[in-house]
Amino acid sequence: MNTETVGLDTEHPSPIRNFSVRLSSTPRGARLARLLATEHLRTWGLPSDPAEHIVAELAANAATHGRVQGRDFDLTLYVIGATLRIEVTDTRAERLPCTRRPASNDESGRGLLLVEALADRWGTTPGRPPRKTIWAEVRLRPASATAQPPAPNGPCFGGAGRLFQRTHR
Repeated sequence: MNTETVGLDTEHPSPIRNFSVRLSSTPRGARLARLLATEHLRTWGLPSDPAEHIVAELAANAATHGRVQGRDFDLTLYVIGATLRIEVTDTRAERLPCTRRPASNDESGRGLLLVEALADRWGTTPGRPPRKTIWAEVRLRPASATAQPPAPNGPCFGGAGRLFQRTHR
C-alpha cells in the first residue's frame, strides 16, 4: 500500500477555499452578503466580477421571495480548482425560482435573467425542509496572472456540495 505524509507546511497547487455565513432575510442582510463575498474574493486573489452581481441577485431574492419572518438565509462560497460556486439557502422550499421575461415597464423580475447571463451554470437543490438552495457556478481566472492568491485564513468555514441538483443552462 502506498502512503503519503503531508506536513503542515505542504502547499497544494489549488487549495479548496470556502466561506459560509448566516444573514438576516432583509435588504441589509442581502447587501452584507454582497459585501462579504466581494471581500472574500479579494482576499483569495480572485476577481469579484461577475460573482458579486450573482450574489447580490440571489441574496436579494432570498430576502424578498424566500423570506419567512424570523428566519435567516445562508450564503456559501467555495472555490475548487478554477470554479467558484455560490450558494444561497433560504427557508421557502415551496417557492422555486423561475426565469420569466418581464414586460418592458415591469420594475422587477430580471434577477434570474442576470444570473443566467453571468453564471456558467446555475440551479436549485432541495434541502432539509423547509430549505432550498439556489446555486451558481463561475469559472475563474486569477485577478492578476502574476499575483499569488493569499493562503486561506480567517473566520471561514462550511460549504459542502449537494448531490441532488436541478441544473439550468
